[in-house]
Amino acid sequence: MKKTNLLAMMMGTFFLSIVSTAQTKPFQKEEFKQWAQTPPMGWNSWDCYGPTVEEHEVKANADYMAKELKKFGWEYVVVDIRWFVENDKAGGYNQTDPRYVIDQYGRYLPAVNRFPSAKDGQGFKPLADYIHKKGLKFGIHIMRGIPKKAVEDKMPIKGTNGITADQIYSTALQCEWLRDNYTVVADKPGAQEYYNSIFELYAQWGVDFIKIDDLSRPYHEGEINLIRNAIDHCGRKIVLSTSPGETPISAAQHVSTHANMWRMVDDVWDTWPHITHLMDVAQKWYPYIAPGTWPDCDMIPLGRISIRGERGNDRMTRLTKDEQYTLITFFNIFKSPLFFGGDLPSNDAFTLSLLTNKEVVKMHNESTAVKQLFQKDGKIAVTSKNAKDGSVYLALFNISDKDSEKVSVNLSELGISGTAEVLNMWTGEKSKTTSKEIGADLKPHSSVLYQLKSKK
Repeated sequence: MKKTNLLAMMMGTFFLSIVSTAQTKPFQKEEFKQWAQTPPMGWNSWDCYGPTVEEHEVKANADYMAKELKKFGWEYVVVDIRWFVENDKAGGYNQTDPRYVIDQYGRYLPAVNRFPSAKDGQGFKPLADYIHKKGLKFGIHIMRGIPKKAVEDKMPIKGTNGITADQIYSTALQCEWLRDNYTVVADKPGAQEYYNSIFELYAQWGVDFIKIDDLSRPYHEGEINLIRNAIDHCGRKIVLSTSPGETPISAAQHVSTHANMWRMVDDVWDTWPHITHLMDVAQKWYPYIAPGTWPDCDMIPLGRISIRGERGNDRMTRLTKDEQYTLITFFNIFKSPLFFGGDLPSNDAFTLSLLTNKEVVKMHNESTAVKQLFQKDGKIAVTSKNAKDGSVYLALFNISDKDSEKVSVNLSELGISGTAEVLNMWTGEKSKTTSKEIGADLKPHSSVLYQLKSKK
């Protein structure tokens, strides 16, 4: 039997008993879309710390964000997987003898040895308060389902009359790569109440964002419905991110009416094949890019990653500068949520420049009508518009491995005739074009990002 932190259970009960649980008016159907009208931007601990991040590291990244990135729209600070395990490890999870911290209602609590401010049953509230005082927002990661520990100990489900965890679970479709939880059977009495109880707790902590894992492949529609309903009744605006990919395109209608963002692929790491695979899969998701609901390219594996990570040793990203420009250009013009995966305080000047380009940030926030013009023979063109200032954006990519290529599009495809003013959005170089097409000679794995304005 795995050990449980009983003190945290008792203190968690005490803390919850003194927090108001007054009923709040539920949010209206699809009101959640208003909570992320532009793609969310933030930092996530996974790429650099795996399942072992500690409070001081989270605070250091929040401090950096507040100082260097907040003014550009970066605002979420997200603690990724297994924050409730006292003895997890990098390079593969400790599934041999994990020490879970859990309360008497089967709800995980932060491990105090990693998050000291969570002592005395305070949970993540002190850390959330620290982040909120900087004008930022706080997020956490969870796995779908109910803890095996709660099932084994037949822990009561908060908000029910005698229903226990062993009455709402199934071993079917248990996550294959992390065995902490069992599936919640969506139509069982007590299933909705369990999800209600954890979101009640997260709302009390001050959580603004939640990434929920093992939801998308296969697609767990029943549990997603429970989660959406629980968030809508918790009294706090919590942005919902489903993970990982590949989310099936057949579920596009459902996920876009239940989540703010959803992963298109599995984890994107700092290798070129990860990027080209993402660009290929993304082709079917362009029609679903819309305010409040965003297809998600995954975290940004740039800067210093794998300090205690899951892929390789402590390093600066293995991507070349050309490849880094290609990745960040694609994420931005696609209007993906942007969650930086590297350790922010370790950023060099080049990495910081990729996150703080004012014109690129403006495009990411304000552009509409994102569409791919072509993806063929190693060449890609993606465009969008800015109705506020009349700009047309164009990203050109050479994703081939060997040869430099001329990648170009006809200006008529962009709705432009006559002379156009052209801004290279990364270099700042300005020019004009009077020809019928615009293009660039691009080295393998490189790209260019233009802003064009018709000059009448």
